[in-house]
Amino acid sequence: MVLSRNETLWSEDQPDANRTELEPLSPEVVIVPVIFGCIFFLGIVGNTLVMVVIGRIKSKRSRSTTNIFILNLSIADLSFLLFCVPFQATIYSLPEWVFGAFLCKFVHYIFTLSMLVSIFTLVAMSVDRYVAVVLSKKSPCIRNRRNTLAGVCVIWAMSFVFAVPMAQHQILTNHPDAPNSSFCWEIWPESVARRTYKVTILVIGYLLPLLLITCCYTKVLYHLHKKIKNMSKKSERSKRKTAQTVLLVVAAFLFCWMPHHIIAMWVEFGDFPLNDASFAFRIMSHCLAYGNSCVNPILYAFLSENFRKACRQVFTCRLFYSPPPVKKIARIRMENFSTTHSTTNV
Repeated sequence: MVLSRNETLWSEDQPDANRTELEPLSPEVVIVPVIFGCIFFLGIVGNTLVMVVIGRIKSKRSRSTTNIFILNLSIADLSFLLFCVPFQATIYSLPEWVFGAFLCKFVHYIFTLSMLVSIFTLVAMSVDRYVAVVLSKKSPCIRNRRNTLAGVCVIWAMSFVFAVPMAQHQILTNHPDAPNSSFCWEIWPESVARRTYKVTILVIGYLLPLLLITCCYTKVLYHLHKKIKNMSKKSERSKRKTAQTVLLVVAAFLFCWMPHHIIAMWVEFGDFPLNDASFAFRIMSHCLAYGNSCVNPILYAFLSENFRKACRQVFTCRLFYSPPPVKKIARIRMENFSTTHSTTNV
């Protein structure tokens, strides 16, 4: 769910205690939009660059399974940033929801949809790496374009379904103490149904993906350790780089989404306080969740040596740099766009 300032300010239990936070000159009115603006800019640039590079490389291998997943991840993260960050920034700047009932439902629906697509894609990429490394003999039969596209379709279909309750229960309403103002609230007829849905999102959108990602990459690292423990120092350095990148992937996912789910569970099953500290915690949870969409292109593309080569190939300015001789042009293995170094075949 999108944790809005409106929900924090207008609580039925404490409507007056927080009304002073509506002062237009409060620090978050300026600071939060600036922070969100930076996240928005970096995320848009990073994800757009990934999409352009993958789309412009003229090679059959540019449509490998890994690149299709990376492209899908960039589309999800781009949607997440475009349709969520601008509206969330205005929630902290304006005293009410000014975008109408349709966008009230649409923005929250897209938030949940793109979040799930992004997370499910990360899981699919970890399974793809597991198959490529641990099950290398079966890899050609499993890791093909048809199966990958089918997997992407399943990811979007599941996300569409699981995000529907969020749109159904987002309602544009007012408050007795602010009869002339409109607020975008999440209202459920039964608390049991609401809690069941929140727990379901926690399990399928955080706990289970975290478990699957960790298991897959642990298997990959264990396999690589056995496979190249007696090989050259170059391979050893590559193995260490692989391990470091995998740890970054798991840590980024764990750290960026943990505050969001902590608040969701705290609100449902605890007594979430309405004070400056909790308000700052909500802002931090938003920043980390949106920041994950900026981190993904770095982890899954820019840390790849092959992606950097492809990026230089696409954006080489022929006015300043003469093209290399034809005989020396290296084939860029686009299928190795991944979280690991190319020498590991991961």
